Amino acid sequence: MKILAVGAHPDDVEFGCAPILIQEARAGHEVRILVTSKGEAASAGTPEERADEARAAAKIIGASIDFLDLGGDCNIAANPTNAIPLAREIRQFRPDIILAPHLGENQHPDHSAVGKLVRDAARLARYGGLSQLLGLPSHQIKSLYYYVITQVFIEPPQLIVDVSSVYPEWTRAIQCHASQMKTRSYPELVTARSRSWGAAIGVEYAVGLWINDPVRVSSLTDLTLSSRYF
Repeated sequence: MKILAVGAHPDDVEFGCAPILIQEARAGHEVRILVTSKGEAASAGTPEERADEARAAAKIIGASIDFLDLGGDCNIAANPTNAIPLAREIRQFRPDIILAPHLGENQHPDHSAVGKLVRDAARLARYGGLSQLLGLPSHQIKSLYYYVITQVFIEPPQLIVDVSSVYPEWTRAIQCHASQMKTRSYPELVTARSRSWGAAIGVEYAVGLWINDPVRVSSLTDLTLSSRYF
């Protein structure tokens, strides 16, 4: 399968869903990261430095990485003008699964803006008559999931993924973003969240995801892993 993870800034994917990508890459799936800015407004690290950090992290994850300019850090707007280029990327890569920032507007405004753009672009990529995308075959993804990047002040995740086996690689990917460690200890912040969600399902480390659409199963017995530990 093909998996596309989209982030607003060079470290979003690493903080939010990198261990899921590491596991999928190890399983033989093709993973691509698409970043829609280079952190131009950041207090620490130049855009060039931050892009290089993201490229180093992508190697650890086992993913390819590309950058898409949607106006620059702190200037990303959720509108059709920006959704069209994302829809073009979706048609070109043709992913089965997309991971995007959560839509909740409780942190950096770029996060929710990019989440909305990805949601809209996934729909636009289906429309065969869209004039701006003529020449690229339409494409319908199978699933869209949302991840959070740092703090969580929203509803509990609907899916929790055990990532205990790749925690060391996840830490290494996060530490590639040395420029951002000057303001706070992101590894500790991410680890605390991961331990909490891990405890909820009886494992050491986990990552939460929020669904865009209901999860479809043929029968209840298809669900073989339980999180009922309390």
